[in-house]
Amino acid sequence: MAQAQNRRSLLLSLAVGGGIALLSGNALARGDLATRAQQLPPLMMGSEGDDFSMSQREYKLETGRYYRWRIGAFGRREYNLVAPEFWRNVWIRQVVVGKTEIKTPVLEELDFDDAGEVEVFFVPIRTGSYAFRVRGLEERNMTGKLIVE
Repeated sequence: MAQAQNRRSLLLSLAVGGGIALLSGNALARGDLATRAQQLPPLMMGSEGDDFSMSQREYKLETGRYYRWRIGAFGRREYNLVAPEFWRNVWIRQVVVGKTEIKTPVLEELDFDDAGEVEVFFVPIRTGSYAFRVRGLEERNMTGKLIVE
């Protein structure tokens, strides 16, 4: 009888200790996925008078928060936006082009051959500082960073 009670006590201790360990783990998402997507300032590439402008060069994000990012091009030249490390460290819910929703787990680049825009809905899952750039126009300062805390 005492042996059975000791086993129950041990199992209870392991269950409680395991639960405390799970609660005190590294799952420290700051956002709330139960809310609507937080709109980021849009990233617009090019403008009426400057093919090499970017409307935003730095974004500050939080892990676990749901974001909506509008990315567009003015259309006077081709813009290939790449951010490989960033896209590997987010969960992408969807990419919206016009009235078309694209469900994809990964992105490699957003290629604008002409004027247009897309919206990307995502959740950052890993902290870090991630570069984004327009391929071939880095020397024209078409770069930026996404900082995820």
